[in-house]
Formats: sequence, structure tokens, C-alpha cells
Amino acid sequence: MSQQITYFTSPVSPYNYLGAARFREMVQSRGLVVDMKIMDLGQVFPETGGLPLPQRAPERLAYRLQELKRFSQFLDLPLTPQPAHFPPSSMLGGLVVAAARRQGTALAMQVLETVLNMTWAQEQDSGDASALSAALTAAGCDADALISLAQAEAESLQAEIAADSQLAIKEGVFGAPSFKVGDELFWGQDRLDMLAWHLDQIG
Repeated sequence: MSQQITYFTSPVSPYNYLGAARFREMVQSRGLVVDMKIMDLGQVFPETGGLPLPQRAPERLAYRLQELKRFSQFLDLPLTPQPAHFPPSSMLGGLVVAAARRQGTALAMQVLETVLNMTWAQEQDSGDASALSAALTAAGCDADALISLAQAEAESLQAEIAADSQLAIKEGVFGAPSFKVGDELFWGQDRLDMLAWHLDQIG
């Protein structure tokens, strides 16, 4: 029987960017069943003790930049710690991820990676429809269909993201990426090895 994971994501998190491809590879190699949730961290943080960047202490901000640079080098992934388009100009990228999820988790994970890459690796604005369309097309997605759906169904997709965010709070999630297997919660891209170990332990 396939093992199941609830995957709590953020389309704007640099740490989600650092772990997205490795988690996708784990899913594919292990045949995992993924229930993907898309969080608005602006809703999650106030309820779980998190702070938006402008409200964090200078020491925490400085360490965050160091850590992002180190993880970029350690994982050999391109990353700009202070990208030109963070946060994006709109939440269109997140809405497109939610639109893709309606067509299946595999597509949603591919679109999530594309959106994250735009911000953290390519310094592009995932909130800009033209830039997003070009990136999705380059990734082999039907950009026009996804963006059209995201724009036409924006209100209902926002409601889905809000519901996912409330579920995250209920489940004790406070950051992205987070992975839940049964009652066990794993927070952060640097917990993927421990997640794999846990999956081996429970068979």
C-alpha cells in the first residue's frame, strides 16, 4: 500500500524552493501519495508565532541571509537571497498552483516548482501574467489554460488556499515546507532525510 503524506507548501517560501525538487524526486521514487496543501503564510504566521520579514529582529534577518546562501551552495541550487521580486507583485503564482491542483497533484507540484524558481532562481515576478506565462510554457505546461483558470476562478481558489491555511494551523503547521505522516510532522527542507528515514521505519 502506498504511503501517504500531506505536503504543506508556500509558493513564495525560499525554503520550499530549496526542497521542492528533492521532495518531488522522493515522491516519484517511492510512489508516495501526496495530499498537497497551499498555504498563505500571511494567515498562518499570526496564529502560530511567526513574523513577516519586516517585523523580525535584525539578528534573525542576518542569519536568514547567511543560511540561504549556505543552503544554496550546499545543495548546489541557484538562489538569490534578496530577489528583486519578493514578494511578488500579486498572488497570481499561488492561484495558478491552486488551479493546477484541480488537474492533479503531479501537475501542481510541477507548477509550484516553476513559480518558486521564478522568484528565487530567476529573479522574475510570478505575479506578472506575462512572465508567469513564459515560465510555465518553458516548463511544458499549458500556460494559457492555467492562467485563464486562475484569473476566472480567483475567488474560489483564494477560498481553497484560505481553507488550506486554516487546516495547517489546526494541524500544528507553522512554516513551509512541512510534511505530515500520520501524527508525525516534519518542518523544513532540511528534514527530508529524516522524513525518508521515518517512511522506512513505518514501512
